[in-house]
Amino acid sequence: MARVIEVTGKDIEEAKKLALSQLDLPQERVIFEVLEEPSKGFFGLIGARVAKIRATEKELTPLEKGQEFLKKIFKSMHKDIQIECIEEDINYKFNLIGDDLGVLIGKHGQTLDSLQYLTNMAANKNVTGARVRIVLDVENYRKRREETLCQLAERLANKARKYRTKVVLEPMNRHERKIIHMALQDYADIITYSDGVEPHRKIVVDIKHNKNEDLVI
Repeated sequence: MARVIEVTGKDIEEAKKLALSQLDLPQERVIFEVLEEPSKGFFGLIGARVAKIRATEKELTPLEKGQEFLKKIFKSMHKDIQIECIEEDINYKFNLIGDDLGVLIGKHGQTLDSLQYLTNMAANKNVTGARVRIVLDVENYRKRREETLCQLAERLANKARKYRTKVVLEPMNRHERKIIHMALQDYADIITYSDGVEPHRKIVVDIKHNKNEDLVI
């Protein structure tokens, strides 16, 4: 719910500054309404009146809430990072631009995935209608990771075929498991399936003994 406060000051500008300080918001996030104009009164004494305003916090869209969340995170990290918002079908991509952003990616993108999860939670907080889905990316990491996984899938399929045995990968999240499944779905003699329980669920690449076996993601 948007916050609303009433503030007084010797003039309108002072009242606005006090309101922004109390709300801890930049000026573009606040709507001001002048309730009383200041007056010096008679000889600057009799009937003098201070300025009075009403300050209302602007409601943010889910995308704006997601961006505000990230800006606070980056500020606490003392990082100067720009957010480029790109619309992709029903989803949105936040491309993070800056220097030395490897810390935001983490091992196999784990930090980036966690930050993406929290960003979506913040963006969709108190949303009653359609929820937005935001994908975070750093220096085109998502595409590079997908290409790496596809190459890995091909190597493991060749290994399974050569040694006639199954190959088990390290635990992956659901999105990355899906990339492996899709990369090998057209291999006539190879089957892939997932084994284990989240967050330790793994991909298994094996020779396709049963062509009717279902694919489990």
